[in-house]
Amino acid sequence: MRSRALALVTSLAMLLATLVALPAPASAAPLTKVLVFSKTAGFRHSSIPNGIAAIRQLGTANGFTVTATEDAAQFTTANLAQYQAVVFLSTTGDVLNASQQTAFESYIAAGGGYVGVHAAADTEYSWPWYGGLVGAWFDSHPAIQSATVRVEDRTNPSTAHLGDTWVRSDEWYNYRTNPRPNVRVLASLDESSYSGGNMGDHPITWCRAYGGGRAWYTGLGHTEESYTDPNFTRMLLGGLRVAAGAVAADCTPRTTPPPSGTSLRARANNQYVSAPNATTALIANRSAVGATERFDLVDLGGGNVALRAKANGMYVAAENAGAAALIANRAAAGAWETFQLVRNSDGTVSLRALVNNRYVVAENAGAAALIANRTAIGQWEKFDLVTG
Repeated sequence: MRSRALALVTSLAMLLATLVALPAPASAAPLTKVLVFSKTAGFRHSSIPNGIAAIRQLGTANGFTVTATEDAAQFTTANLAQYQAVVFLSTTGDVLNASQQTAFESYIAAGGGYVGVHAAADTEYSWPWYGGLVGAWFDSHPAIQSATVRVEDRTNPSTAHLGDTWVRSDEWYNYRTNPRPNVRVLASLDESSYSGGNMGDHPITWCRAYGGGRAWYTGLGHTEESYTDPNFTRMLLGGLRVAAGAVAADCTPRTTPPPSGTSLRARANNQYVSAPNATTALIANRSAVGATERFDLVDLGGGNVALRAKANGMYVAAENAGAAALIANRAAAGAWETFQLVRNSDGTVSLRALVNNRYVVAENAGAAALIANRTAIGQWEKFDLVTG
């Protein structure tokens, strides 16, 4: 009995050990040393000290040392060889001379890792090799504001902890080119969720194999608050590990962006709402999500939203102030296109038209078109929001 008990305890201990500490891939070496480079020859971000402090804290908590410098003379072949990853932390302008550039190219060719944060894309415009490494150069940005980040790849160690969407405030870069054909896009921006995006398909975080090494970049990180946001710092830690080769990550390009948008699924019949065209009313009668079942949920403030059909780019109107069925046929969002988004205790949402204060109903459990004519919320007035 004692020998059986001992064997059981031993087996349990071994099982717990595998659960607590999963081994790294056999080909991966642990991340032990990181160089953070933050030299600026243009605009200087006030968040740079916050970024250095955050990476130092990540190092303390995860067993790697951090050297922070603005001395470009540290870019020699011999010195760089000791680091598994080099972070360009909101660098700007021309920060390396020709010999230093050559040393960094050799470092990457030998299997080194690059992490670019925010203004790293606003750096070394006359160095084509660097443009390929970072993936895309900065073009412009609107004012700091909240936006929705769509997480495209949750298998990557840097984004695995995030949900499908992530709403946060930052300075959102537009890029001169779309990097998607050459990189694995990990996250992109929903341009309908903020003002000033001009790319349409708008990658914001990505990784790639490049020149013998690995590169990971994020456009996030302008604000000082970013570096106390656990979602951001955890993403940054994952990026460091990916760039260093300390964890396995698939950074091969996907040239086609995944379908995006929000779908409405009527709770009464579990069918998706379709906006077939600009002349046919919305109806909840589709069992799967296709092009006509996707909408941009445009935040109008104060809990109000507008629905813009992805199929034709038109806004959904509570036609005739709710006297006729909903239809996606308006080029702009006015009073008839504005709905109060009501979040119900069971996780569903309801839409109340601003023009008549009536709720949208999936009439006859989806057998007839949607219309805003109900004074109270029942089962036919409840919808599930499905993103992706």
